[in-house]
Amino acid sequence: MATAALTAPATAPPAAAAPKGAPSRTAATAIRGGNVLYSAAGRCTVGFNATKAGTYYALMAGRCVGGAKDWYADAARTVHVGVTEAVRFPGTDYAVIRYTNPAVSYPGEIDIGGSHLDVTGAAQPAVGQTVCLPGSTSAVHCGPVRALNVSVSYPEGTVSGLVQTAACAEPGAVGRPAVSGRTAIGIVIGGSGSCASGGTSYLQPVVPALQAFGLTLH
Repeated sequence: MATAALTAPATAPPAAAAPKGAPSRTAATAIRGGNVLYSAAGRCTVGFNATKAGTYYALMAGRCVGGAKDWYADAARTVHVGVTEAVRFPGTDYAVIRYTNPAVSYPGEIDIGGSHLDVTGAAQPAVGQTVCLPGSTSAVHCGPVRALNVSVSYPEGTVSGLVQTAACAEPGAVGRPAVSGRTAIGIVIGGSGSCASGGTSYLQPVVPALQAFGLTLH
């Protein structure tokens, strides 16, 4: 698969230096998968952190990101952490945010209500495989994969190649990471039903998004 070009950092770090945004004891804050970033248009959840050529990126839901350009770690928008690099929606549903603030760390972990799950890789799911939707502010919901290559229609157009699961997606779950054990599976792009009686979630697979931009989970 061809690799799309990403904008290089304004100043590339020396080969022996730590990547831009690498974890530091002096970091003002940390952004993990499941955390929220803020823009002038609203808020979106980080799915997974990734890296390429010494620079850190976030994978997020493309429909949520929309036309937003600048991203902040706080609702007051005082801690600028990154800029939108690419949005792929409709057709697919993901966005790539390039982190730009070296005072903030970007661990390859998911925030689960204050504890952290280290994500060790990414994979395409299989029907029947159990996936879980952890989040930083709500319960973890798990369920089996029901179908692959599912399409969902939006007013803006159709998104194809999605994963349908029986893991309930609560309101506000769009962008949340979906994992199987410590393996990244996808990003929540929507759902239906009630978590009290069962529900359905739809995931944008993470592997195609990583491959399209030459990114690696870390």
